[in-house]
Order: sequence, then C-alpha cells, then structure tokens
Amino acid sequence: MKYDYMIIGAGLTGCVLAERIANLLDKKVIIIEKRNHIGGNCFDYINDIGINVHKYGPHIFHTQNKKVWDYISKFTEWQQYFHKVIGVVEGKKIPIPFNLNSIEILFPKEFADKITSKLIEKFGYGLKIPILKLKENQDTELSFLAKYIYDNVFAGYTFKQWNLMPEELDYSVTSRIPIYISRDDRYFQDNYQGIPKNGYAKIFEKMLSNKNIHIMLNTDFKDVYDAITYEKMIYTGPIDYFFENQYGRLPYRSLEFDFQTLDVEHFQETSQVNYPNNYDYTRITEFKHFVPTESSKTTIAFEYPKDYIEGENEPYYPIPRADNQSLFDRYNSLAKELYGRVYFAGRLAEYKYYNMDQAVASALMLFDKLSR
Repeated sequence: MKYDYMIIGAGLTGCVLAERIANLLDKKVIIIEKRNHIGGNCFDYINDIGINVHKYGPHIFHTQNKKVWDYISKFTEWQQYFHKVIGVVEGKKIPIPFNLNSIEILFPKEFADKITSKLIEKFGYGLKIPILKLKENQDTELSFLAKYIYDNVFAGYTFKQWNLMPEELDYSVTSRIPIYISRDDRYFQDNYQGIPKNGYAKIFEKMLSNKNIHIMLNTDFKDVYDAITYEKMIYTGPIDYFFENQYGRLPYRSLEFDFQTLDVEHFQETSQVNYPNNYDYTRITEFKHFVPTESSKTTIAFEYPKDYIEGENEPYYPIPRADNQSLFDRYNSLAKELYGRVYFAGRLAEYKYYNMDQAVASALMLFDKLSR
C-alpha cells in the first residue's frame, strides 16, 4: 500500500499529527513505533490492583492554551485535578515550588513575617521569581533566603535530575522551578488542568481509530522505511539518530523507575513528594491520587534520573546548554535541507524541553502548514 505520510514515533506529537492528517485531510498514514505501545512517554495502564499507572512518570495535563485544551478534550473526559507537590527539606514537608507557606513552615514566625513582607514589597504578590535571579539581590534577609532555597531545595534536586549544577543549564530549565510569592500551593496555575478520567492510553487509541491509519509497533524505522512507499515523512525521534550521529551524539537524560505495590491504602499525602537532598531518587509518585480508586493497596514509583544510553534506556529530556544547542543547530541545518519531504517535530527531533501542551500546540501548528 502507498501512504501519504510516514510518521516515525507514536508519541504525543506523532499521534496528534496522524489524527489530524487522517481525519481532516483524508490521507493515509503509517506510524512506525519502536516500542510495544502507542502514546510515547505519556503511556499509562491499569495494573493488577486496578490503579492507573503512568509508566514513564507522572503526567499532568495543564495549559493556558484553550485551543489545545479543547482539542485534547475531544478524546477524553477530565478528572478535575490540581497537582500539589511536597518537598522534604530538613525533615519538614513544604509546598513546591517554594512559596510563602514554605517560609512559614521552615522559619521562626518573626523572621518569616519579615521576609514575606520584603518579598511582597520588592516583587509584588503573585509573581514567580527564578531562584538564580533572587540570588542576585543585595538585601541581607532576601540574600539569606535565596541561598537557603538554592542550597536546600534547588541545587540538590537539579544536580540529581541533570547531573549538572543550575548555573550550567540554560535559563529555560532553571526558571521552571521559581519561588512563588503566593500562598497558592498548586504546582501549576494554568486555567486548564486535569487528568484523563480513563487514562492517556485511551486518548491515543481514540486519536488513531481511523481506517486511514496503520500502526507498526516494535519496529525501528530504519529497518523498514526503504520498503514502504510514502510521499512525506514526519520524524519525531532523536534528530541525531536520524542522521546516524554523524556530528556526535546529542546528550539526553533518562529515568529509571522502581514500581512497588504496597499493602496500605495510601503511602503519602499527595501524588508527588520530592527529595532534593536525601536519597538517590528525586521523587516518589503515588498514582492513586490522580484518579480516585477504591483499593486497600497502593502503587508508588521511586524515580532515578540516569544518563541516556542508546539501546539501554529511553531519551526523556534534551539537556539545554549552549554547547548542546550548537550541536543541535548542526543537525538542524541538515534537517532544513530535507524540508518539504521530511518534517522534524517534537521534543526529541527539535531538541526542546516541551511540556505536553506545548508539544500539542507545536504539532497543530505543523499540521496547519501541511494542510495549506
């Protein structure tokens, strides 16, 4: 069979593009996916005690983009959910991102009141301030607070996550975990937030439920693409792998999970507890908190960041640094030469640290270009 589009990768980007192309353009699509499932890192499943488990770590859908929210909502009903993260700092549990409530928990009242007043006076209420920016402040108390947060909340977690210190990473990463001058304990403040009631995997199944879409799982595209007739390719895998690593490998961070089912109703008070300084893992996720499930047992996952090694684990995160960007730019120059025949899209192909909504928005923008 001849296909109009070959899409490499059945993750979020690939599935959105396949759905739009098949349904709106009535074009034939073949998706080549090396894993044994669709959905990429968003994939989830119901385990043997009836709990929906996110196989590749917690995924909370949140966005300010109504177009993106409305699009995903075509494929799911939502469980209203506001993500709340706790961090363990000096034996105390505080809200993350670090906020005014965190200050109250950690410091004596007189000092907490004084530093809270200074933060509001200096920056205003409701603002998020990157910790590296706060470190530049010359005020004695604010400087102390910045150093405390950096040492006890930010630096340790960042080093475990990236194997780099915050100063070694691009601002786009370090600005993701600010101090929030507010008492809002939610991790995200986006207008649209939720967890799919029936899971992410069901979203992808609905997206790809079209006679125009054919899926090949457990397949490396390099083993088959020469044998398939197609007009255009959309590639969502690592861009360096596409070009045979000819300029060297782009670095990615990977993750390893230790899933445990425990004979207790709940293990922790919220879905995610971070451990910035203690232990080798960065966080523990308890999946039962996402979508309420009646069970006398619970399932948790300990999360260990790792270096990505091709063939051994999965590339999760591009590592935003100037030298890595320069290497990507070399590959991107090769990609531009193929534009019109091959399109590179998604976190790995564009070497960008996309959130889920950003990946969807980018895929919808690419579809608009393809449909003109």
